Amino acid sequence: MLYLAFYFPPSRASGVYRARATANHFAGRGWDVTVCAAPLSFLHDVLGSVDTGLAATVDPRIRVERPALNQFVWEKDLRRYGRFRRNLPRTAQKLYHLGQRVGFPEHYASWGLAAVGRGLRLHRRRRFDAVLATGNPFASFAAAWLFGRLTGVPYVLDYRDSWTLDLFTNGPAFPQGHPAWRWERRVLQRSAGAVFVNEALREWHAGRYPGVADRMMVVPNGWDPDLTPAAEPSPTDRTRPLRFSYLGTVTRVQPIEELVAGFRLARAHGELADAQLRIHGHLGFFQSSPNDLLGRLGLAGADGSDGGVRYCGPVSKTEVAGVYEDSDVLVFLAGGSKYVTSGKIFEYMTTGRPIVSVHAPGIAAEEILADYPLWFKPRSLEPADVAQAMLLAAKAARGLDPGQRAAARRHADRYARDLVLAPLQERLRSLAGPRFAPHPADRGADPSGDPGREAAR
Repeated sequence: MLYLAFYFPPSRASGVYRARATANHFAGRGWDVTVCAAPLSFLHDVLGSVDTGLAATVDPRIRVERPALNQFVWEKDLRRYGRFRRNLPRTAQKLYHLGQRVGFPEHYASWGLAAVGRGLRLHRRRRFDAVLATGNPFASFAAAWLFGRLTGVPYVLDYRDSWTLDLFTNGPAFPQGHPAWRWERRVLQRSAGAVFVNEALREWHAGRYPGVADRMMVVPNGWDPDLTPAAEPSPTDRTRPLRFSYLGTVTRVQPIEELVAGFRLARAHGELADAQLRIHGHLGFFQSSPNDLLGRLGLAGADGSDGGVRYCGPVSKTEVAGVYEDSDVLVFLAGGSKYVTSGKIFEYMTTGRPIVSVHAPGIAAEEILADYPLWFKPRSLEPADVAQAMLLAAKAARGLDPGQRAAARRHADRYARDLVLAPLQERLRSLAGPRFAPHPADRGADPSGDPGREAAR
């Protein structure tokens, strides 16, 4: 399999965990997997951060290729400009944007083209049986389409994000006539399948592209047993202050102010007067992001803490189990609308801890959380409603018993990554041809209770 996944370890982008798990799952089911990923210079010099611990968890049988990327739009150091750009900067800018209009409308287009070239060279040595592309960036979709046109190898598109649908407004991401619409229709029409992380997204795309609807399926996100050990959580220590924890990247689209206001209102109640809200993770995806986000958290001070709110810094994916062990209540902070699931909730559920939602009502994640017995959902994002949900979660944390934890874990177990990825692996195996028998791990599997298989139907 040729796997086109720009964000792959050591990247720390939000979609990297699905990509890592997908590649590992296929390798574990007998596939020879080659990944085309982002160049390391982009991860280090442009994004400015990596997770080396996560890179160590990639199956050693996986081959990782890193095609080149034209970093024109990200290059800010004049000393690194080429001669043409140094002497004719405006002309260089115009030519770059012309290429975006007449070619593929994304800054990652050069990487997609380079990935096709790299894939063709590898294909000549040993033929690929199937291609899987994950977006964003969606240059991976265009690369899969072009590779398929040149070789006849079937390809499947994994929409871990939406391309032409704005998840935060529920409206179009591009104006009418933008080339992205034409490109999406083109790549979908020739695809052997398209995968979405929730039913709402599948339904929206099926309505827009009805000719491809019968090739669409849902493969939800899940949790990774190798990164999130399924240990029984220890009881809450009643002698210390309660700890509310958010673990994940903080972004500008999340209701940060509502979270902080709700928590501070909850602390006005005696039982939470000394409670702590701990923020674990990166602040944004770029080097310039932290200052603004610290201000929105009300943490302008150098020590990263104020009024019970504390920023604890980044955490490697390989160290998250310790954060959960040290938490009493988990905060699910999310932006977006009814199409947003977020991969974080699956990991949260494995802890058997109470979860408080802080997001707009009606997002797709609520479908996953609905049967989780320790979920506390405020009626709105008003601080008083958020505070009330936190109070109820705190009460549950103080009184948790083994039966409640076991029920919570049973719900989480349905979303173990190998279970939810099984239908996708079987779909690509069927595309590769009848000579490829099912892997022994998939023979006789019982699909009952498997949300990925149910969605695939």
